[in-house]
Amino acid sequence: MHTVKISSKYQVVIPKEVRDKMAISAGQKLQLIFYKDRIEFIPIRSIREMRGFVKGIQTNVPREKDR
Repeated sequence: MHTVKISSKYQVVIPKEVRDKMAISAGQKLQLIFYKDRIEFIPIRSIREMRGFVKGIQTNVPREKDR
């Protein structure tokens, strides 16, 4: 678990280990989500970067008869 400090300008530095693991780069946009009593940062990825991210997903799921 990592701990960060909020600056006087309300800025937060994302630790290098987290940036590397999440492949976050300078200038990249993050979506901010409020969930219950926490804040979540979601990296915004282009469609091109998302290609193949569900590779291997099981597609033979039971469906309703009218679908």
